[in-house]
Amino acid sequence: MNQVLNVHTVNDYARYQGAEVLHRHVSVIHYDELEHFRHSLNRYDVYGIFLADEVTEGLTYGIVNYDLAHHALMCVAPGQIGGKTDDGQPHRSKGWAFLFDPALLVGRELGRRMHRYTYFAYSTSEALLLTEAERDTIANLFDSIRTELRRPADDHTDNIIAAHIALLLELIGRYYSRQLATALPSQSGLLSRLERLLHRYYADERYREQGLPSVKYCAQELCLSPNYFGDLIRQLTGESATKAIRRFVMQRAQTLLIGGHTVAETAELLGYEHPQHFTRQFKNHFGMTPTALKKN
Repeated sequence: MNQVLNVHTVNDYARYQGAEVLHRHVSVIHYDELEHFRHSLNRYDVYGIFLADEVTEGLTYGIVNYDLAHHALMCVAPGQIGGKTDDGQPHRSKGWAFLFDPALLVGRELGRRMHRYTYFAYSTSEALLLTEAERDTIANLFDSIRTELRRPADDHTDNIIAAHIALLLELIGRYYSRQLATALPSQSGLLSRLERLLHRYYADERYREQGLPSVKYCAQELCLSPNYFGDLIRQLTGESATKAIRRFVMQRAQTLLIGGHTVAETAELLGYEHPQHFTRQFKNHFGMTPTALKKN
């Protein structure tokens, strides 16, 4: 039995589950209607949105193990791996799977907007937990897409489906904004934890091997995915995680320069490979060069 199911097309997964094949670029599967459900650890070349109405134990996303809560929604993007290795046994499951191929987005405005939907790179521990009403809205939209796909295809079909997908992604974005806002009280110490982490980064001299602290490093140390971490920081501060980290680095640069370090020494102590790069970023941040600051 294969350890990984390669989902090159949306219908690779549909056929694996014994589900109806509806369109070459779009697949809608209602797990409740399947005779049986088979687990699979999937490598995706397509986008996938999975709505779980039951707790499913032992699923993975990348290297993360997690349990899905009731009415949990998870999104995956091409290049990602997720699911659970097939144990050879049939199972029952409740929920929906919706897959669409990037080819459907080519030349459409939605394709140019896909980078906005950062939740496709969230980890499974950051799955969207839907209210009952939100769950019904998403499920009804899946059913509406399936109804459209079952009609005889015409010149309008792909445009109508793309419009449904655009609405779906905006709704998921709205619901994630609600979840992030709800999470903010529990993340109220996130900025102070980030500041402590960055202080420790320099105290331990990690910059000597790793250079400047990155969003990926900070997110991992704080047990968050980079995109979820970035979206939380934006909710808290109104600026990107990259800017929040750079603000700390620039404040540290100012302290080092005022303390008597040269521009070259300061750049090295911060983790810059080239002093010119440091000088450019410093001027962009403060409106003056490091040399001008020292003179003042």
